[in-house]
Amino acid sequence: MARTVVAQLPRDARRIVIRGTSGSGKTTLARRISAATGIPHVELDGVYHQPGWQPLSDEAFAERVSSIAADETWVVCGNYRQVADLLLARADAVVLYDLPRRVVMARILRRTLRRVVRREELWNGNRERWRNLFSTDPEVSVVAWAWTTHAARHAWTAEFLAAPPRDDLPLVHLTCALDERLLCAGLRAVPPR
Repeated sequence: MARTVVAQLPRDARRIVIRGTSGSGKTTLARRISAATGIPHVELDGVYHQPGWQPLSDEAFAERVSSIAADETWVVCGNYRQVADLLLARADAVVLYDLPRRVVMARILRRTLRRVVRREELWNGNRERWRNLFSTDPEVSVVAWAWTTHAARHAWTAEFLAAPPRDDLPLVHLTCALDERLLCAGLRAVPPR
């Protein structure tokens, strides 16, 4: 049974998952939601990628994400399959980024160039490198990763919309910049329970 998609986050949503292709805008949206609602933001990349781009073991990653999921409020962005069930079981809403490839590629190119030029620290001292920008290996270049995974992420989103993990889980499906603006325009501070 296909789930009804909503245009706005439920007013009482306190645990929000944001998923989508790399570079689509997940982190930017998570920060906006966090700023507007007062709900803390957690970027899964920052949990997973340790100094020197070393990944956490699956066990340590799951342990940390379990701790996050147990909290009463969070906005989590990221696509890690190995911990998705931990978050989705507790989520009050899921935002699915499903933007056209041309939009995603323009965004990720701008973001990556800015990060490289400014030497921005991402997480745990890690920075993007010039040579990664020009690599065609998706395991090295986030630009190549976004290009090669876009179609699969789009297909995954369609499957998720058709068969969400829970019938009571509100889904917000963002397919264009207007959807993003409307969602952000409707954000309000979450009242305490």
